Amino acid sequence: MSVNAEYNPTIKELPPNERPRERLLHHGVNALSSAELLAIILRTGVQDENVVRVAQRLLAGFGNLAGLAQANMDELMSKKGLGPAKVAQLKAALELGRRMLVESPRASQVRSPADAANLVMSEMGLLEQEHLRIMLLDTKNRVLGTPEVYVGSLNTSVIRVGELFARRSAPTAPR
Repeated sequence: MSVNAEYNPTIKELPPNERPRERLLHHGVNALSSAELLAIILRTGVQDENVVRVAQRLLAGFGNLAGLAQANMDELMSKKGLGPAKVAQLKAALELGRRMLVESPRASQVRSPADAANLVMSEMGLLEQEHLRIMLLDTKNRVLGTPEVYVGSLNTSVIRVGELFARRSAPTAPR
């Protein structure tokens, strides 16, 4: 080991109160950083880099969790410490989070344009091209659905107004 090498303890070498999984169990998910939560999903690090450092490097490299979610399989597998199994675990966890956010708006009530934007932002913010959706509401402004009307180009959606008002069948409300 050279004199300039930085000490990088493995997770097992850390005191139990500093290990991500143990911190989650004792203090709850809110006590952990995104890197620590990501480390729990990835499970193991690589030689000379513990799993928390791997997670920090990934978040820095992709900008944030949204950047990580937008990365394709090949981009992820090109990173040190990520093989097919870890990429599959990571993609599955991110997709579960996305699906949870997509499902939850069904019972939501829209009181302002900001409410409507917040309901679809998590899903639509990750899209690689423009998508136009309408938000179907009941008489109490609860979301019935958000069907896609049109998929545009990278940064443009051109649609005739008449197409927006074409007869659409609303999905049945969730039970």
